[in-house]
Amino acid sequence: MINTSIKKRILLSSPHMSGNEDKYIKEAFETNWIAPLGPNLDAFEKDLAEYVEVKEAVAVSSGTAAIHLALSLLDVKKGDTVFCSSLTFVATANPILYLNAKPIFIDSEPETWNMSPNALERALREASNTGKLPKAVIIVNLYGQPAKMDELITICNQYEVSIIEDAAESLGATYKGKASGTFGKFGIYSFNGNKIITTSGGGAVISNDTNALQHARFLATQAKDDAPHYQHSEVGYNYRMSNILAGIGRGQLEVLEDRIKARRAVYDLYYQELANLSGLKFMPELENTRSNRWLTALTINEGECGISIKKLLQSLEDENIEARHVWKPLHLQPLFQGNDYYSHDRESNVSEHLFFSGICLPSGSSMTRDDQMRVIHSIKNAING
Repeated sequence: MINTSIKKRILLSSPHMSGNEDKYIKEAFETNWIAPLGPNLDAFEKDLAEYVEVKEAVAVSSGTAAIHLALSLLDVKKGDTVFCSSLTFVATANPILYLNAKPIFIDSEPETWNMSPNALERALREASNTGKLPKAVIIVNLYGQPAKMDELITICNQYEVSIIEDAAESLGATYKGKASGTFGKFGIYSFNGNKIITTSGGGAVISNDTNALQHARFLATQAKDDAPHYQHSEVGYNYRMSNILAGIGRGQLEVLEDRIKARRAVYDLYYQELANLSGLKFMPELENTRSNRWLTALTINEGECGISIKKLLQSLEDENIEARHVWKPLHLQPLFQGNDYYSHDRESNVSEHLFFSGICLPSGSSMTRDDQMRVIHSIKNAING
């Protein structure tokens, strides 16, 4: 017998299908385009490039694969260093290790929670003084919020270091009217199942350098030389997105603006209901930017609100509500023990503060208002109780 007392699970960020995906998937089956090439893949890449206003996009198996390809295109290899945002998921930095290079981590700043220009400038100045500049800087746009790109670009240009913009979480966000992901030499997106749009699993690398992206497509299809037989002159990867998954992407991309509108409405309701509670502070939105609000994130001052992160998360879990800590900074991860790290300033580690005080709330675009109010009431009860 089913226990009807168990409340429905509210997930952090579940896939939200539009219904448009079916026609593209059906078309792929009817025409037998099942392989990692075909009309859906071509159209998805074209539509994505047009949406973010770049010359070309290459759709691949994951956002991680996209970062790996971008680093490969910049000739990152053993002995090189790559500067990387510390407050991010490990997938941002793992490809640096794939290439036997060394990640050096850069702290966040409080206005966007993203890479600190202060820390980056200090790190690049020291690297320049030692004659060991990084091959690239990977800037992450956390939870859908663009970083301070003007400042970061100016610093990187001063030292002639290329930028890879990790926009895995920020597709559809804008910085001063320009699409997130389009500011660096390369940008990457993720279409994992929890992202604002999904292809089940998948990602893309974008650029205005069409020659580089042609080489990315070559590398992503096992680097097969132009020969009448199977011939390979460099290491390649099995990274291309399938035509079926690209069909899902086409249907999802058609409703991206609706998904952004819905996620921003989720944020607005949380803010309306919770911002007046003592000790709660929401992730800010930088002036002249539009966050896609992929996840609503906030910090909790235990001394002011009277409850710890641990107890609040457990209280929500007891109500069958999924909430998560903010990403654990990579410089604190056992995998990267001993790697260099540059804090925002001499007195503060912003990323560490955000990790120890921050949580992400359920933010899916398919959440009902009743579900969201259940989350809100659970938080209020936990704090007041």
